[in-house]
Amino acid sequence: MSRPEDNLPPDLFYNDVESRKYTTSSRIRNIQADMTHRALELLDLREPSFILDIGCGSGLSGEILSNVEPEEGGPHTWVGMDISSSMLAQALERDVEGDMLLADIGQGVPFRPGSFDAAISISAIQWLCNAESSDVSPESRLKRFFDSLYASLKRGGKAVCQFYPKNAQQRSMISTAAIKAGFGAGILEDDPETKSVKVYLVLSVGGGDVTGAVSGMQDVDVYDSRRRERKRGKEFAEKKGGKAWIMRKKGQMEAKGKVVKASSKYTGRKRKIVF
Repeated sequence: MSRPEDNLPPDLFYNDVESRKYTTSSRIRNIQADMTHRALELLDLREPSFILDIGCGSGLSGEILSNVEPEEGGPHTWVGMDISSSMLAQALERDVEGDMLLADIGQGVPFRPGSFDAAISISAIQWLCNAESSDVSPESRLKRFFDSLYASLKRGGKAVCQFYPKNAQQRSMISTAAIKAGFGAGILEDDPETKSVKVYLVLSVGGGDVTGAVSGMQDVDVYDSRRRERKRGKEFAEKKGGKAWIMRKKGQMEAKGKVVKASSKYTGRKRKIVF
């Protein structure tokens, strides 16, 4: 079965017909509600908060944010952004409580620094891995998104992004972009090793610690950029120009999507000077 993002850009795929179908399907609404509640559990908000809903669609997740009970830390105030005008039209018809704007998250999050206490995204960020033209790369779209998301959150704020990676490469590309933006990042899988597996990227800004949000949970991989930098300082104290140094540089260039010459047993060997 083909994935929606492999067929058309989101603003074209979610036309009036698809947007209405998505919003009125009881199966989709139930799945969306379960994933939103899971994301709220991971955010662990103790008081009413100002939340950014990334890829808000027709406001299905936003409705849940608005109706969180006071004893559970709510209700929350939210702002949503989505690239599909048809989806936003559905939200207006349903008269959801949040404010919404038409925007492409691949162009960045257009809000002032420190605007939000938290952010949530359900089934949206995998669309950033598809470039619609040759002059735009998934890496650049992911960089703009995560850099601007990091800036828009308050220090100590958290974000939870549920997404469906196409493969391990996409999963790595997304988590790497988040770490490069400065986030502490952890990946949680619900229903692993099944067709209904759901992946959650849990992010923390500055003073927050992502390990606290996922502590004690199973099937969690934590990517701590601070720990990684300390480890890098120890592991890569190699001599500049040596084989280890060259292999590391090649790895960095490959991660950026650049063409790198294949390594061999001669990589890093000093050439004899012959006159």
